[in-house]
Amino acid sequence: MEETISIKDIFQTLKKRWKLITLLTLIAALISGAISYFLLTPVYESSTLILVNQKQSKNQLDSTQIRSNIDMINTYSVVIKSPAILDKVIDDLELEQSVDQLSQKITINSQENSQVFSLTVQDSNPSKAAEIANAVSGTFEKEIKDIMNVDNVSVFAKAEVKENPTPVKPSPLLNIAIAVVVGLMAGIGLAFLLEYMDNTIRDEKDIETLLDLPLLGSIQKISQHK
Repeated sequence: MEETISIKDIFQTLKKRWKLITLLTLIAALISGAISYFLLTPVYESSTLILVNQKQSKNQLDSTQIRSNIDMINTYSVVIKSPAILDKVIDDLELEQSVDQLSQKITINSQENSQVFSLTVQDSNPSKAAEIANAVSGTFEKEIKDIMNVDNVSVFAKAEVKENPTPVKPSPLLNIAIAVVVGLMAGIGLAFLLEYMDNTIRDEKDIETLLDLPLLGSIQKISQHK
């Protein structure tokens, strides 16, 4: 006989196992919170703004030159993360990391049709993040003149350390929220699994379902009184 599950059965299962579901959800939230607050290293970021604008001899705006400057930003993004720039930054700041490791900390962001792009550095130390961002931007501004024979780059906003810097990651509240959802789903799944594996006969309906026979009658339990 094919067994079907009604919405009523689902709610009964959830009601029966609500303590298990709640316990797993709380455990997941507590573990996520403990890891986020006590085990994961906070990461801070600091950014500089770099302008790409060819110096003109006359006070005229050349749309072709502006378009060219914008197109060059993609190339500059590659140059900034190259050993030609990062090796010098590592030597100047005496960093104990490789070019690849430093490159992974750097993110270049640009907006469409803008001659300005940002250089963002992430580090566990907010002061070090600002120092690296300024060093990379300054080195790039100086070295790009020889690398590509151009003079259209200038840093117009340096990175600064805020008075009370806030880490960009991890995000404890987000991690806890995700853990709550995962714990809730795991609890519900385990509740239905336990219910499926429970072969205990609890009422007349279970007998009819198990034996596939109609129930003719039942004997009530009679308590003995002295």
